[in-house]
Amino acid sequence: MGAPTGPPPGRLAGGTPRAALAELLTGNRRFVSGQPVHGHDVTAAAAAASGDQQPYAVVLGCIDSRVPLEAIFDQTFGAICVIRTGGHVLDRAVCGSIEYVVGQLGVPLVLVLGHERCGAVGAAVDALRTGERPGGSLAHLVDEIAPAVLDAGVDDPAVHPLAIRRHVRRTVHTLRADDLLAGPVAAGRVDVVGGLYDLATGEVALLEGP
Repeated sequence: MGAPTGPPPGRLAGGTPRAALAELLTGNRRFVSGQPVHGHDVTAAAAAASGDQQPYAVVLGCIDSRVPLEAIFDQTFGAICVIRTGGHVLDRAVCGSIEYVVGQLGVPLVLVLGHERCGAVGAAVDALRTGERPGGSLAHLVDEIAPAVLDAGVDDPAVHPLAIRRHVRRTVHTLRADDLLAGPVAAGRVDVVGGLYDLATGEVALLEGP
């Protein structure tokens, strides 16, 4: 594969929340069109060439194996920080990691990415409908997603896709109110946005509204 012709990795491709988001969405369009710049360049040499870490965005997504975040945004080594948990559920480690990336690395954008047919959201729907809370730490995932399911309406036939969107928005709102993120967000230096990945098309759509 020849040398990448797209924008350089890291903050050179970002700098502001708007520019960072534009670069992510441009990468997703390359991915959807089947013309990625970085998607197949996974050699050790490419990793070594990434230089110092200067990411321009952090993406919080689900662990679903069908949603490889660097690939769907066509990003190379050093360009984005990735955090993945079941149903992109937050905990102190996740929040601390995002605070570090924003505060210490100067990243201007946090993207929370949900996806269609999310199994973690499905588990929360099932638990609330049956009244059978799962054991172990899976119960934590269910408990964190349950408010979105309740907001969507447990008995609504479309509760699953509705809850996925509600859960993304709730996660965005929680991060925007984070003690170390609220100030930079209010000042416009950082933005936290939500998106949804379509498993059928590979497209990422931004979520607007409450």
